[in-house]
Amino acid sequence: MSTSRPELLAPPEIFYNDDEARKYTSSSRIIDIQSQLTERALELLALPDDGVPRLLLDIGCGSGLSGETITEHGHQWLGLDISQSMLDVALEREVDGDLVLGDMGQGLGLRPGVLDGAISISAVQWLCNADKSSHEPRLRLKAFFGSLYRCLGRGARAVLQVYPENIAQRELILGFAMRAGFSGGIVVDYPHSTKRRKEYLVLTCGPPSLSFITPNGKGEDGESCSDEDNSGDEENQTVCVSDRHRPRKKQKVNKRGKGRDWVLKKKEQMRRKGNTVPADTKYTARKRKDRF
Repeated sequence: MSTSRPELLAPPEIFYNDDEARKYTSSSRIIDIQSQLTERALELLALPDDGVPRLLLDIGCGSGLSGETITEHGHQWLGLDISQSMLDVALEREVDGDLVLGDMGQGLGLRPGVLDGAISISAVQWLCNADKSSHEPRLRLKAFFGSLYRCLGRGARAVLQVYPENIAQRELILGFAMRAGFSGGIVVDYPHSTKRRKEYLVLTCGPPSLSFITPNGKGEDGESCSDEDNSGDEENQTVCVSDRHRPRKKQKVNKRGKGRDWVLKKKEQMRRKGNTVPADTKYTARKRKDRF
């Protein structure tokens, strides 16, 4: 496990103290990366090109670096962050957005349907860590995605750039987004590059329409690459579409019922989703006697 991931070192409100906030905001490399990620998020947000300013939410806005890119595109924005130090730097920089100090894991607390879209850069994966004894990642993800769904207008998009630690964490985040009512999936840019690989959750508020197509990720040449270019490798899959409204296939059950292998497989799937599952023992899936 790499200790270079900031979410593994300390809670965000502690990690991004006064010194770290100023160092983060003064780094030309970070400013450039943040700008590129925000440009890509706005591209995936696919707002109408009609010259009308939209109201967007920047989740984990930090010192307002992403907000500056939103302003350059002519839109208005709200910024939410848990670090007071980061927001203080944003105020010093006199960013154009309205800033809110808050914990996204406790819900967003905005009026229903007030937003035209939402973006987040490198923030949502923090919800997968229990920084306090009262923190339950699954409950925090549920509160976040539920409140995000409510405050977005019907058909609006949210684009969340994330750094999941592993496949299980990616599935956990996407799973709670689908349960909240979103449709969409994951777009992966530069899937075969260790350094340039970036993942974006592209979510639409409401069930998918016939005209909705999850965008393709970018390849090594910066151009859009198709699903066929990355099929066969789950870790490098360019687009992973999930739809909570997709009809489920009926499970075939033989006359003998579900065997031990089936039960073990289902228990492993539940573990990957973050559920608490009893340990496997020699009694797992063993048929009980009719009476004691």
